[in-house]
Amino acid sequence: MHVVMLASENDSLAGGKVGGLADVVRDAPAALAQRGCKVSVVVPSYNFLHALPGARKVFDFGLDFRHTLHPIDIYAVPAKNPHAGVDQFVLHHPALAAYDPHRIYHDDPPHRPFATDANRFALFCAAAAAALSLRAWGAVDCLHLHDWPTALLLVLRRFDAACAPLAKIRMVFTIHNLALQGVRPLAGDDSSLEAWLSGTPYDWFTVADRRWTNCVNPMAAAVRLADAVHVVSPTYAAEILQPSRPPVFFGGEGLEVDLVNARGDGRLQGILNGCAYPADRQPPRLEFAKMLAVFQSAVIEWAGDAGPAPRAHFLAYTRLNDWIRKPVRPGLLLTSVSRLVDQKVLLLRAAGSDGRPGLESLLATLGEKGLYILLGTGSPENEAYFTHMSARHPNFIFLNGFSDSVADLLYANGDLFVMPSSFEPCGISQMLALRDGQPCLVHAVGGLKDTIKEGVNGFCFGGDFLPEQVDSLVAAACRATLLFKNEARRWKGLRAQAAASRFSWDASVRQYIEKLYRASDRKLPSPGESRGKEKRPA
Repeated sequence: MHVVMLASENDSLAGGKVGGLADVVRDAPAALAQRGCKVSVVVPSYNFLHALPGARKVFDFGLDFRHTLHPIDIYAVPAKNPHAGVDQFVLHHPALAAYDPHRIYHDDPPHRPFATDANRFALFCAAAAAALSLRAWGAVDCLHLHDWPTALLLVLRRFDAACAPLAKIRMVFTIHNLALQGVRPLAGDDSSLEAWLSGTPYDWFTVADRRWTNCVNPMAAAVRLADAVHVVSPTYAAEILQPSRPPVFFGGEGLEVDLVNARGDGRLQGILNGCAYPADRQPPRLEFAKMLAVFQSAVIEWAGDAGPAPRAHFLAYTRLNDWIRKPVRPGLLLTSVSRLVDQKVLLLRAAGSDGRPGLESLLATLGEKGLYILLGTGSPENEAYFTHMSARHPNFIFLNGFSDSVADLLYANGDLFVMPSSFEPCGISQMLALRDGQPCLVHAVGGLKDTIKEGVNGFCFGGDFLPEQVDSLVAAACRATLLFKNEARRWKGLRAQAAASRFSWDASVRQYIEKLYRASDRKLPSPGESRGKEKRPA
């Protein structure tokens, strides 16, 4: 079976990663190849990936896009860690670059969300559709698309007559981040569906957003058109069928009707992401003071890159120095590696029933002999909050940056990994912490519920409303603290169970093949054949 994966990120290529999507696109193809599949991974060049050492042009063609002929080049690019049966490709055109060099995504102003990226990814999808039609990668059995940047390809298959050869290719759509849907106007804008389709008729009911009816929703269209729709954990697959109730529960982000329909058609599948478990991997264990010295070096590097040292770096360096001078290791070391967005950290900022923020209550539970180290970057509001809390609490160190080596040390040397996400499609950080024998404290939602079991490899909390969730988080931290202090044998067993937890990519891709890639009896309309009225009804 030949599977082509189309994505916006790929950590197999140097500079091709922003978030967890890149990890999936790096690891899943290798596991599929071990199951006998041939896998071709395709991402945009972003005007720099095609220039990586060893890259070579293997195909070129002209693409009619926006009534202009564009030269498209396909490059084969060596992977950082190559695998037999997996080939890496990039589609190159200068318009696929962001305004900033070596950037994957572009931040548009609030009044034009997704405008720049939607244009770039529309070109990417059109180029990929043309390349598939020209058999640039040979015969293809299944096309596996990841998140909204690849969604327009399904629209092209459905409505563009030039894409008729794609009708026989099974297409799977994976949702990694339901909150980002790529919504743009249907018409009247340079970044709009009619600008991309260049006169091709379309069915309004198939592409429109249910909330903003004059807009196209690429993710909604993909959910409606894909042969199979995949979300990245079984629990999350159930949660997204429920109406959204922010900020407590985010549900299907407005796509509940489409997702329920996909489930009714037998197209919606929840399959947990995997984690790599190299046989020769040695967790980077370090003495406590030496680990903190590594963190200090990272803080100095971040401060140098940021110009005049921000307060967060000054405070982090000072706190690290204070703890290096202590004669003993802290009692309980809590760790977190996270993007500082509300999805991930709202429960640390929100107040419990006593009026105190969750983080403040958590630090009080730790006591002065315990320590919490948080690594991450995110919204300015969240970064400012954690900087403020670091100034007020000596047992909290906020490392306002990111480094793989710092993250690896936190996974390998912490006592309890904290992941209080309000919602979590799958999560990878908890798997990485478990892999190194660190139990986890998590909100029992999505993939966190599917990977962490109370008293087995960690601690779980819940609650229906925000203050209740904060109280439950603190109560779980209390349970963990008491167990750590008073029952060393049970804690050792918890660590052993954490290290023994396995969420293999082999198990995940076996389900890909069985549930996503298998032949389908679902009959697709031919391009140009309408299922309803063309465009929006009057």
